[in-house]
Amino acid sequence: MNDRERRGRQGHHRERPDSGTPDTVVIYGWHPVREALQNPARTLKRLLATENAARRLAEENIQAGIPLQIVRPGEIDRLLTADSIHQGLYLETAPLPAPAFGELRASDIVLVLDQITDPHNVGAIVRSAAAFSVAAIITTERHSPSATGVLAKSASGGLEHVPIVSVRNLGDTLDEMGDSGVMRVGLDSEGPATLEGTPLSGPLALVLGAEGKGLRQRTRSLCDALARLDMPGAIKSLNVSNAAALALYVARQQVKA
Repeated sequence: MNDRERRGRQGHHRERPDSGTPDTVVIYGWHPVREALQNPARTLKRLLATENAARRLAEENIQAGIPLQIVRPGEIDRLLTADSIHQGLYLETAPLPAPAFGELRASDIVLVLDQITDPHNVGAIVRSAAAFSVAAIITTERHSPSATGVLAKSASGGLEHVPIVSVRNLGDTLDEMGDSGVMRVGLDSEGPATLEGTPLSGPLALVLGAEGKGLRQRTRSLCDALARLDMPGAIKSLNVSNAAALALYVARQQVKA
């Protein structure tokens, strides 16, 4: 195993189309690729592996399901950025299937992230979303992180259970949600009612804004309701990933999975 394969353990999972191929997602690194190979919802397209990585897959009895192409590490290097830690594995797949808004069930919850940029926070949100059976996470193409190694590590496997959909215009997407019958509730520390005191119905979209800035004005205006999480202690606000977990717990009391 060479130095490039040894460095780091988190790998990288970019849940966004590779350049010029809008139907292809690039995943690399031991743990993200292993999880993707074991996910029956993934449509696999191309798998590159070094001899050492291929041997490890065989030793752990991980079946690729597609032909595995043995390559030198440098061949994977050329497909990625200079600081990418691939550990000898590179996988191309189709994006995870996400339900259309009109197909969401009354038991479905969707998370909408309005320009949340910290990959640690987004990764933790993904993990909570997987725990609370979230149907999809909507992010913006700009001002949001791709699923980097930091995000993949923070998500602790959640990326294989919750589709992430990047959209160009969040306002238009919220409009489309409303037209499809999705209730849109924005989390706002100045909201007129508490989230637990707000009547919720599914399908439901919980909309979260970036720490500090909160929801943008147009995002706020397109929500059906604004709600706050009341904090009885001295600190009145939570980290956005903690707020997401708490909001999902509260929402699941009314919108049963």
